[in-house]
Amino acid sequence: MIIKSLPMLLQASVWTVIYSLSSVAIGFCIGTLMCAAGLSASRLGRGVAAFYVSFFRGVPLLVQLLISYYCLPLIGVNVPSSVAAVGTLALCTGAYIAEILRGGFLGIPHGLVEAARMVGLSRAQILTRIEVPLAVRFTLPSLVNETTMMVKASSLISVVGVLELTRLAQNIATSTFQPLEIYLTAGAIYFVINGVITLAGRFAESRFRLETAR
Repeated sequence: MIIKSLPMLLQASVWTVIYSLSSVAIGFCIGTLMCAAGLSASRLGRGVAAFYVSFFRGVPLLVQLLISYYCLPLIGVNVPSSVAAVGTLALCTGAYIAEILRGGFLGIPHGLVEAARMVGLSRAQILTRIEVPLAVRFTLPSLVNETTMMVKASSLISVVGVLELTRLAQNIATSTFQPLEIYLTAGAIYFVINGVITLAGRFAESRFRLETAR
């Protein structure tokens, strides 16, 4: 049964990776904006960022998924369940990434930014060439950890009808009455996916260290 089901589970795992990485990529953009708002001099911006982070970190992801799935049609927004699921995952991970990046930005030496200003770099150049690269470098282990967490959290989108690895494993287990074998196989696939992501993160860290040493 494991051999027979493995091709289908591997195909579903591709969608799991797509949903997870898409959510992290969108969430990184959202988190960057919320981090900038939280560190800005604007009281309104800080308030919006604080509310956003508090809400999406304080409400369980499963509840967020159910709200987006059932409430969006009530306000006339009809989107596929996969789009609603990815959007919800992105908003959730964006809140965590915002806090991760905020810690990274606060860890940048103030003297480095002042030196960049003295040589004539604009605020946009300082942000794109110094602050963002350094913040990502400082927070890379946490960002990799958040990515692996999102891969595992993507299993929750099965409750809103999105076909991915966990949902397919449930369907196969129900039809074959062999849940142990199927769920163990699905768990092994999740383990391999997160192992690859972790190795990629460690490789990126080593490259950053080599560049810093040069």
